[in-house]
Amino acid sequence: MKKIHILTFLAIGCGGAIGTLFRYTINIQTLSLLFPLGTLLENLVGSLLLGFLTGWIVNMKLNEIIKTGLGVGFCGGFTTMSTLAADVYSLFIRPSPFLVTLYIGTSIFGGIALAFLGFILGKHISLYYRNTKKEGEME
Repeated sequence: MKKIHILTFLAIGCGGAIGTLFRYTINIQTLSLLFPLGTLLENLVGSLLLGFLTGWIVNMKLNEIIKTGLGVGFCGGFTTMSTLAADVYSLFIRPSPFLVTLYIGTSIFGGIALAFLGFILGKHISLYYRNTKKEGEME
């Protein structure tokens, strides 16, 4: 079993706390809506961010503690599968089959698409950053 550094736990905890506070802030702003827009935005933006972080790591070395704090901590605290499930149930008992289908489809397919987009952006931006940094060092 891999020994986990205490700083990794702290990074995950701090990242998770910050991500959760961001999620809470968005939810408070969207509670009055009849559609769970807050949860949808959190999960879509979180997918984009995690994809970007993953793409960035392809070309750039990132400290393992920071990487885990941002990915597992922040993105894990910011996104929410359990609230998505509760929102689906709430839409289902209304009943609103169109909204249920729209919500599930947008959450799943939008999340996957944005994760891919984030990965591509992170990979290309980090490559550009790495090459620009190397050129600056050569001059």
